[in-house]
Amino acid sequence: MPSNPISRRDVVPAFRLRPLAWLAICLLSPTFSAQAQEVALLKEIVVSGSRVEQSADELAVSIDVIDADSIEEKQARDIRDVARELPNVSVQRAPARFGMAQGSTGRDQNAGFNIRGLDGNRVLILVDGIRQPRSYAFGATAFGRDYLDVGLVQRVEVVRGATSALYGSDGMAGLVHFITADPNNFLDGDKSFGGRVSLGYVSEDQSKHIGTTLAGRINDELQWLLGANSSRGQELDNQGSNDSKNSTRTTPNPQENENYSLLGKLVWTPGGGQRHALTLEHVNKSSDYELLTARSATVLRSDASTDMERSRATWDGRWQVDTALADEVRAVLSYQDAHSREWADEDRTTTDRVRDTTYDETTWQSNLQGSKLLRMDGGTAQKITYGVDYVVTDVVNEQDGVTPPAGETFPLKRFPNTRETSAALYAQDEFIMGDVSVTPGVRFDHYSIDASQQDFPADAKSISGQATSPKLGVLWRTTEQWSVFGNYATGFRAPNAGQVNAFFENAAQGYKTIPNPDLKPEKSQTFELGLRGRLDGVALDFAAFTGRYKDFIKDNQKVSGAGTPADPTVYQSINIGEVEISGFEAKADIRWGEAGQFAGGTLSTPLTYGQTRGRDTKQDVPLDSVNPARLTAGVRYDTPVWMLRLDATHSAAKDKSDVDANTQFLPDAYTVYDLSGQWRIRKDLRLTAGVYNLSDEKYWNWSDVQGLAATSTVLDAYTQPGRSVRVSMSADF
Repeated sequence: MPSNPISRRDVVPAFRLRPLAWLAICLLSPTFSAQAQEVALLKEIVVSGSRVEQSADELAVSIDVIDADSIEEKQARDIRDVARELPNVSVQRAPARFGMAQGSTGRDQNAGFNIRGLDGNRVLILVDGIRQPRSYAFGATAFGRDYLDVGLVQRVEVVRGATSALYGSDGMAGLVHFITADPNNFLDGDKSFGGRVSLGYVSEDQSKHIGTTLAGRINDELQWLLGANSSRGQELDNQGSNDSKNSTRTTPNPQENENYSLLGKLVWTPGGGQRHALTLEHVNKSSDYELLTARSATVLRSDASTDMERSRATWDGRWQVDTALADEVRAVLSYQDAHSREWADEDRTTTDRVRDTTYDETTWQSNLQGSKLLRMDGGTAQKITYGVDYVVTDVVNEQDGVTPPAGETFPLKRFPNTRETSAALYAQDEFIMGDVSVTPGVRFDHYSIDASQQDFPADAKSISGQATSPKLGVLWRTTEQWSVFGNYATGFRAPNAGQVNAFFENAAQGYKTIPNPDLKPEKSQTFELGLRGRLDGVALDFAAFTGRYKDFIKDNQKVSGAGTPADPTVYQSINIGEVEISGFEAKADIRWGEAGQFAGGTLSTPLTYGQTRGRDTKQDVPLDSVNPARLTAGVRYDTPVWMLRLDATHSAAKDKSDVDANTQFLPDAYTVYDLSGQWRIRKDLRLTAGVYNLSDEKYWNWSDVQGLAATSTVLDAYTQPGRSVRVSMSADF
């Protein structure tokens, strides 16, 4: 196979190209290669695209990789920072403006990832291959998915498009895989002890962090790693100016954040091709709020606190076996316990109120996988990967407190204690025939949702089902520098405990929510065509995609009733809508070679562009979760001692024709400039600093304002931070 395979190309976006798109395509033109000097482009090895280690350029799928150096240079502190420069990827974070019994705005903080217009639990999140807890929302309760500490992470892999053929449920839009640090990352050569210490400050939330990772080699067979991170901060800044202590306030509510995390690894390599890794991980994120926006004539004081905690133990064993069935066998067994809690109280002129809400997921996950490489005559080969997954998750929620709403009693459950079980068989076979690779794959999943009737007032329903998820990828290495690929994949998402058995009843107010045992899994079919180019000093990636989705599950939909005690309004989770999503993405890293060499340094230009359109074809309305087109373009100058870069991010405006509500607030287009740099004081000591939003632009992110009326008097509360500073110091030893 060629040593430098690949870049991608795309065909036929099903919508008109706007000026931003033309600009991006022009900037990505291969004519830039004539001005570029030959520069070695290192292959990125990933695991998420095929469940085995493989070069990203050898995969017939779009994938982004953010390595440890990029995380440090970008000073990424959370999942919002991870998504900042990725085309067609975003993270919602609305301001914390919630009340005790109504409004979920900002309760979930960094809610989760949006990939190509789909968000929430339709994006699979993994840490070291282990599925992360889902988001959960009911009424005024909302828990997001940010159970992560980026400080423990060595690499992030983002796979776009349906991934159910390899990973099963929830990967309809794609997956985000966080891979934690390993002792080998700090023990080069014969080094027996090493590590890293980092300090940092972020002005947009006044946060300070400190982290350290230590790694050691006890002998030739045994290595260890210990990592710890801690940070403290305040509310995320915005550009509001009203400091009133009531609902008209547009400055952020006062907030105190405290996060800490621990990571431990023990790696044993006894020889004979064996490797065993034991990983222990703990992440805790807590916030305290003074909810000034909730104060009124009857609410004298309102406070809240949230706590998200996740603990994990994972054993990962690998054997080189050299048998007829497998070259390598891998076994994984993991236990994970995630706990979320929100406590809130109100000091009222009448009767005080307290709410204590919890959501817990306890998961056992196991995997047994084999892989085999078969070489045949004529330069052909097969790479076969197959395995079995088994996951058991116990899901529990409860709400307690003081002074429940009229018609309710505490404690209560929004859904019964539930055990969700999934068993799956999967297989993928990559046929390599000279310059062409064909990769078919298929997965069969059986899932069950077993609900307990204990302490649940409604008739709890249990359901089961199955899904078959095929895929087919084709990669053609047209030359040493260019390749094209096509990918067809199917996806599905099984209903969860809170959707099947959501229950709430208030007879006095005339409304209730009831279970739905007839829910079907969501399904998708996605197609992608792409082009990759790895030229002398230029890396190009271009992909076009389209997808069809059906049986979307929408929660809390009105199905009957007049809203009276005699005929209450009935709400239910139901399958509704058929959605089509199309778009394209472009990325480039242009290294200018001799033309960009001066003063002992080199010049390069990183670029990304993403544009998506989505529509609910059954109701003939736009899909609101799709973000506007976004272009990022930068100029970077590198010397052996320091690096300086200037980046511009331009987001298009959200058109009225792209929104399903006439009253929706539509943010304007904006352009934000960021200036950052790194001083390599010594090889093992680096100072990184940046000024973000240099021009102090006032702007809104679309993902944060969905559902916000144009007539709202608190629009400024949803603005992004103004000019801010980040600075950090990292030392290796």
